[in-house]
Amino acid sequence: MERNTRQRKAIHTCLEQAGRPLAPQEILDQAQALVPGMGMATVYRNIKSMLEAGEITTVSLPGGGDRYEIAGHGHHHHFHCRACDKVFEVHACPGDMQKLTPDGFVLESHELTLYGLCGACRPM
Repeated sequence: MERNTRQRKAIHTCLEQAGRPLAPQEILDQAQALVPGMGMATVYRNIKSMLEAGEITTVSLPGGGDRYEIAGHGHHHHFHCRACDKVFEVHACPGDMQKLTPDGFVLESHELTLYGLCGACRPM
């Protein structure tokens, strides 16, 4: 039981320190520095458990794999770098999206993903 607790804490720490949504492989790569020998099955098992507990949330990208971030950040959006495939949080919102919906429709929520090059990938 302690091993799983240590692994779960390592995954939580990695997500917290990253400050951005991480793919399972990114989680594994970073968590192995804290818990050598951790495997991908352990990452997925802990992701499932952490989702069920409400500790983390899923960031789904069209045409891409799911990413995971610490829960409780409030309403925000994401930026997906097309070069390095990393996803970053955007803590801004364009505002009232109801005006974009067709007449007679009621908007319940929205998600916005920006695409481009992050600062590290952008050509100088």
